[in-house]
Formats: sequence, structure tokens, C-alpha cells
Amino acid sequence: MKSLFVAGTGTDLGKTHVACALLEAARAGGLSVDAFKPVVSGFDPDAPDDSDPARLARALGRPEAWTDVSPRRYRAPLAPNIAARLEGDTLQMDDLITDCREWLIGRDVGLALIEGAGGVMSPMTDEATNLDLMVALGLPVLLVAGSYLGTASHLLTALEVLRARGLSIAAIVVSESLDAPDLDQTLGLLRAFEHQATILSAPRAGTWDAGSLVDLLMA
Repeated sequence: MKSLFVAGTGTDLGKTHVACALLEAARAGGLSVDAFKPVVSGFDPDAPDDSDPARLARALGRPEAWTDVSPRRYRAPLAPNIAARLEGDTLQMDDLITDCREWLIGRDVGLALIEGAGGVMSPMTDEATNLDLMVALGLPVLLVAGSYLGTASHLLTALEVLRARGLSIAAIVVSESLDAPDLDQTLGLLRAFEHQATILSAPRAGTWDAGSLVDLLMA
């Protein structure tokens, strides 16, 4: 089984967009897949269809499974620890790590994705960040960046932090940001500074074919 952690250089950059395209392309290629997002905030239980868990469940071909995809769901569109506190809950990193490890142990698929919340250094609990969860799990990272002005600094900083903590980068995907500089120009800039991991792009226009990403990750 190939297991990956889908992380972002920031918030609302297209992690779920990329994860869903990857899952759909992998399924189209005959792979069995599954996905887990241990905690999600900004979740409206009265309108779940547009939520990240629902989108991931549809990409899995199991639209009814969104409750399994994200067992910890909170209403407020804030950092998970703050959103949880508003509902009388307290998130603990040990619990999130256990959730992820137990989920991984129970998988028997070709490709398993765990998607984080927010960016690499976004708080997950009152004392720990997304990075702490990634380090505890030790999975290769599929890193998603935007194409907005300033993304080079954010991406290169994230790479330095991830590698300093001993994590490997499976691939980098630049998800096209709205009203951003030319995507090809941005890719050229990033590739001039990052020579270790393959950098692919995920355009917003039309339907992105993630088949090349599947080939890269499963090679």
C-alpha cells in the first residue's frame, strides 16, 4: 500500500482539489483508494455536500462515507483547536495520531491519503501543529502550493521545515490560484530553486488529469 500525507504550504490552496483528482485518477487506473481527514473545521452539518469530507468521499466513489472520512468535524471556519473549543471539545495530538494510525492499519488499498488541515505549520491543537502530526506519522508528503505572488517563499520555507524534520517529499503540486501570475512562469521560477522533488501543476480551468501524478507516485 502506498500511503501519503497531503499537506499545504498554506490554507485554501487546493489540497482537497488535488487529493480528489489524484483519487479519481488512481481509481480510473484500476487502483483501490481510500482517504482520511482526521479533523475538519468550517463544516456545516446542515449542508455537508460541499465540504472537504464530502468531496473526498465522492472521489472515492462512496459519497455516503463522508462521516468516515472525517470523524472530527467542527462548525467554525477557524483553526481546528479553536473551532473545537467553541463546541466544548479539546483536541489532543495523541488522539489525532492514534486516529490516523488506526485508520492506516485498517486499510487494504493501493493508495491511502491522509489530508491535513490548513498549512504545514497551522495549529491543530493548543500545543501542536500539522507538522507535529506529519512527523509522528512519518509518511511521504505530497505538498500542495498555490501559484499566487509570494508562493515561492512559502513553498521553499515549507520544504526547508519538512526536510529539517526528516520528512520526504513525494511530489509537489502547484494548484493554480485565481488572479495569479502566469502559471508556467511560476512553475519555472519554483523549479529553478527546487531540484529534488518533481513539481507538477494543477490548472483550475477545465478538468485536471492527475494521471501523471499517479504514475509518479506509484512508480
